[in-house]
Amino acid sequence: MRLALALSALLLPAFAQAWGNHTPMCYRAFERMPEVANAAPAKAEPLVDFLRDQEPAIARTLDAQEAWAREHVKGHAPRPEALRFVPDAGRSDADRRAAFLRALRLSPQSRLALYLQPDPREAASTRPAMDASLVTATKPGAGATQRFVALQPGEAVAALAVLASACDEPDYGLDLNLFDDNPGHPANPSYGFGKQPFGNPAVAIGSQAPFHMGFFHQGAIFDTLAPSFARTFTELRVQQYGGLAALAWQTGHAYWGWRFAGMALHHVEDLTQPYHASAAPGATLGRMMWVNLKAQLGMPADRQGLVVLQGNRHFVLEQFQTRWIMDGARQRRDGPLELALRDAARDARYPPWSAGYVRDTVAAEAFKAGPATDAAIVVGAPAKFVTDPNFDFAANEDRFGPELARDLQGRRDGLHGAVAELLGHFGAHSRNALRGLLKQAGQTSQ
Repeated sequence: MRLALALSALLLPAFAQAWGNHTPMCYRAFERMPEVANAAPAKAEPLVDFLRDQEPAIARTLDAQEAWAREHVKGHAPRPEALRFVPDAGRSDADRRAAFLRALRLSPQSRLALYLQPDPREAASTRPAMDASLVTATKPGAGATQRFVALQPGEAVAALAVLASACDEPDYGLDLNLFDDNPGHPANPSYGFGKQPFGNPAVAIGSQAPFHMGFFHQGAIFDTLAPSFARTFTELRVQQYGGLAALAWQTGHAYWGWRFAGMALHHVEDLTQPYHASAAPGATLGRMMWVNLKAQLGMPADRQGLVVLQGNRHFVLEQFQTRWIMDGARQRRDGPLELALRDAARDARYPPWSAGYVRDTVAAEAFKAGPATDAAIVVGAPAKFVTDPNFDFAANEDRFGPELARDLQGRRDGLHGAVAELLGHFGAHSRNALRGLLKQAGQTSQ
C-alpha cells in the first residue's frame, strides 16, 4: 500500500495531458490519407439531433459496449444499472443529452459544442474566435495553442477538419472528477469508478489521468506492489467513442462519425507518449523502491526529486513538440516532425486494428521507448530544466517557458530524432485506428 501511494506521487497532475494540442498534428497525419482526403463534407449538427434520431440504436450500442468491457477489459469498473441509457421519446432534449453523458460516464460539464480548430497552417480564419469556455470546461494555460471558431447547424465541413478538431477534445474536461473521491463528483448516482487509482484526487486536471494513461507493461512485480495502476480506462473510451462513430456513419450522421472517431483516436494517441505508458520512464523499479524506502525512513528528498524530474522531462517533451509543430505550421513548411506524422509507409509495420491494439501494440511500443526518450531529453534539453530536482518547471511554466524555447532553438537537432520517431508512431497508429473504425462501420470511406 505504501509503495502504491509513493508510486502514485510520481504522476504529476499535468501528466494527464500527453501531447499538448493534438489537432495540428492530426491535420498533418490525415491530410493525405485517402479515406479522409476524399471524404464528402459532413453537415454539422447538434449532438441532440443525433441522439433524438437514433435513441434506440444508441441504447443498444452502449449496452453492447458495456457487456464487451465487462468481459474483455481488465480491471473494468462496471457501469451502475441506474446509468443505463433507456430510450424515452417523451423526454426533453436536455434530459436526453444528460442521460447520454451519464451512460458514457462523462462529466456533466462536457460541452460537446459545434466548433472547429482551424488548421494553423491555413490562412487566418475570417470568423471571430469562439470563447474557449463554450468548448472546454478546463482553463487554457498561458501557452495554449487552441483557437476555436463556431459552426452553424447544417454547415458543410471538411471531414479532415472535424476529425482533427475532435482529436483534441477529450482534454476539454470530459473526464474530470469522475471518481468517488474527487471534488464535485456526480454522486447521484455514483459513476461506479470508485476511488481514483493514482494521481492526486484533489487536483481536477489530474483526475482525468486514469482515462488517458495505460500502464500495461510494467511487469509482474510492479503490478503486485502497485495494483491500482492497472485500473486505467483508456480502452473503455476507445471502444465507447469508436462504436458511436461507427453507428453515426452507418445511420447518415457523418459529422458525428468523424467527431466521435477523433475522440476515440485521442486516447490511442495519448498512449504513444512514453510518459503515459510508463509510470516513470526515467527510473527503474529498483530506483522507485529505494527512494520510497528512504522517504519512509524520514529522507524524502530523493523521492520528491524523482517526482520533479519526471514532471520536468514530460513538460519539456511536450513544449518541444508543441512549439516546433506550431512554428512549422505558421511558416507553412515541413520539417522532420511533420514528415514523420505524414509518413504512411510506417502504417504497415503494425498488425491490423483490433480490440487489443491499444494495449498490445501502442502502449507496448511506447513503454519500450521510455528509457531512450527520457535519456534523449536529458542530453538534448538545457540541464536546468531536466536534471535539477530543485527546479519545478510545472510551477514556473509561465515564467520560464520562453527561456526554454529560446535555449532549445540551439539544441533541437539532438531531440528531433527522438520526437520525430514518437510522432511517426502517433501518425501511424492514428491512421490504423481510423481504418479499423471505418471497417467496423462497414465502409472504407465517407
